[in-house]
Amino acid sequence: MIISPSRRAARAHYGELARIGRALSSPARLQILDLLRQGDRHVEDLAEAAGLTVANSSRHLQQMRAARLVDAEREGRHVRYRLATADVSRVFGVLRGLAETVLPEMDRLRRELSALGEGEREALLGRVARGEVTLLDVRPAEEYRHGHLPGARSVPLAELPARLAEVPRDRLVVAYCRGPYCPLAAEAVRILAAAGFRASHLDLGAADLRDRGGRVEAGDAPRPPGPAAGAGPADRRPRSSPRTKRKTR
Repeated sequence: MIISPSRRAARAHYGELARIGRALSSPARLQILDLLRQGDRHVEDLAEAAGLTVANSSRHLQQMRAARLVDAEREGRHVRYRLATADVSRVFGVLRGLAETVLPEMDRLRRELSALGEGEREALLGRVARGEVTLLDVRPAEEYRHGHLPGARSVPLAELPARLAEVPRDRLVVAYCRGPYCPLAAEAVRILAAAGFRASHLDLGAADLRDRGGRVEAGDAPRPPGPAAGAGPADRRPRSSPRTKRKTR
């Protein structure tokens, strides 16, 4: 059979789609992609966060780079990776949503991680937007800097037990991490509840909020307020005026 050029091109495009499929066909590569959705980072950091060796992580990253899913930039002796385009993050979310729709095992995993229903999530997001809760981002500080929910405080999970004094006790505390299948927020809620806080977790990450068109902020976390003990009228002494800096021309 003689195949026309147009039919040959039509078939060839399936091969190009398969390149993407092959690059996404590894749990380790999907985990690395999810980590890169939180922000660009060095291969050593990715390996530690994913529980992989640096060599293994590099091999996975090279495969995804060959499929044009990630980009890389050398910084001295290190290589920093990032998603090639925001569409990669959205494709990850669509793939996860498809799995939730057609794979029964995803229901069990969602129950195990106490994932919220759509109505519960939207109600909690409403309370967050109205400023009715204390919102904690319990991911590593670097991920917070790359993008976080508006109004969130950065309290990485590893630091939470030592920083409970910074968390107000007179309102609901909501913790979030990377999304519905990230265990950090659920672990934070257990720590907070054991310390007597009213706590809940929001199973929506900054990348998911950005992909659905929500507002995400970037930058360092503000410094926590100093201890309130002893702060009375006598402590509110005016500070001396700072010296005026000269303007450079």
